[in-house]
Amino acid sequence: MNCNSDLSIQPTYYRLKRYLSFGIITLIALILPFISIEGKHFFLLSFDKKQLHLFFTTFDMQELYLMPFVIMLFFLSIFFITTLGGRVWCGWSCPQTIFRVIFRDLIQTKLLGIRKNINNKQKEPEEGQIFKRIFALLIWACLALLAASNFLWYFIPPEDFFVYLKDPFENSVMYGFLICITLFLIYVVTSLKENFCVYICPYARIQSALFDENTIQTIYDEKRGGKIYDAKGLKLSNKPPLATDDCTGCEACVRVCPTHIDIRKGMQLECINCLECADACTPVMEKLGKPSLITWTSSNAAEKDIKTQYIRFRTVAYVIALTLALIGLFVMGTKKEYMLLNINRTSQLYKVADDGKTIENVYTFLFQNTDSKDHLYYFDISNQAIKIDKPSEPFLLKSGEKLKKVVILSSVPKELKTEGEDMPISIKAYAIDLKEKIVVERKSIFIYPKKSDVHPQ
Repeated sequence: MNCNSDLSIQPTYYRLKRYLSFGIITLIALILPFISIEGKHFFLLSFDKKQLHLFFTTFDMQELYLMPFVIMLFFLSIFFITTLGGRVWCGWSCPQTIFRVIFRDLIQTKLLGIRKNINNKQKEPEEGQIFKRIFALLIWACLALLAASNFLWYFIPPEDFFVYLKDPFENSVMYGFLICITLFLIYVVTSLKENFCVYICPYARIQSALFDENTIQTIYDEKRGGKIYDAKGLKLSNKPPLATDDCTGCEACVRVCPTHIDIRKGMQLECINCLECADACTPVMEKLGKPSLITWTSSNAAEKDIKTQYIRFRTVAYVIALTLALIGLFVMGTKKEYMLLNINRTSQLYKVADDGKTIENVYTFLFQNTDSKDHLYYFDISNQAIKIDKPSEPFLLKSGEKLKKVVILSSVPKELKTEGEDMPISIKAYAIDLKEKIVVERKSIFIYPKKSDVHPQ
């Protein structure tokens, strides 16, 4: 067996699982923006309409008290997954990893043959093949445009996005974002490559603080394979010196690594847990009738033969924190207001009318229908002595519509008991057809003049 030649590595368990993971994630990302229930999306942060769609429920920007819970869930999930499975996100779910596999392994290698072997990622393609390179770049540019559009669909729903595309001059901001994101993806995937993961992405630095001895990682079994590097990280030789060492020194694991590291050196920040090296080692060891020297396990299991503890203080703490954040999200989500109401008083404190028989207060009510259906709205005043002069009839608000109403309330001066009294009032606004469900209460005041000021104006 010539261990120094490129090995024809058949897809193994990890690679097939990764490709399946890539496919599922890509399909979900592409399809999810198109799924809506009565115009409500699973997740949409619309800056255009100033709305948050979450779990097919629409929240107005004034209801963004949910965003802290969403952000907490996002970061706590990353911390929990990292503590449990290392950089499994990077190797199995990250868009950058998926894009690089599509461009390098599918387009450059399988489709156009610019690269000769997907199992040698250390060697860059030879110079030349200019037309193939341009063609590969054009293919990826089209896919990058699709990916950029897909990203924007979570901020501009597809039903609006494709309408806006027809008028580039009116929607220049959207076009600007679309072009910039597309160019960024082209640069990162074709030029920056895995250097983005190694030098730019902050996740590599964060993960080191989240690892412990039970974190699942990509680990080379030094006890079986033999020592390749000393304690200072200096390479001793390509092949371990002892005859009992299983590592053949073929370095298939090194050539296949997308981030250009040698996993036999130990845990490194550059490792993205893609397990390409484990797949590369598998057929070599199979010829010797032995299992792969590189596995996905914990340092406790690999070095100390101690069973990996999945249930431990860190993981339990993250599960509790995730549960509390999820409960908070659902509890706050159930408090959604299907109608918003802001009340402001005008600069005129009051008006004396009808030869001093009536005191009027003028307000500005800003109504918003945040429900998915149209409704007729009206309101009541808690104090029976105060009457609604305007508006006298219920009014219609379409779904999502905002409406400013000038409201005039009146009372009689005899209700004044002390000079300069301000009477607290409660205003209950509601939808006529769903009075029990769509109802909002707000507090305000009704101002009376001093007794000496009660005269016609």
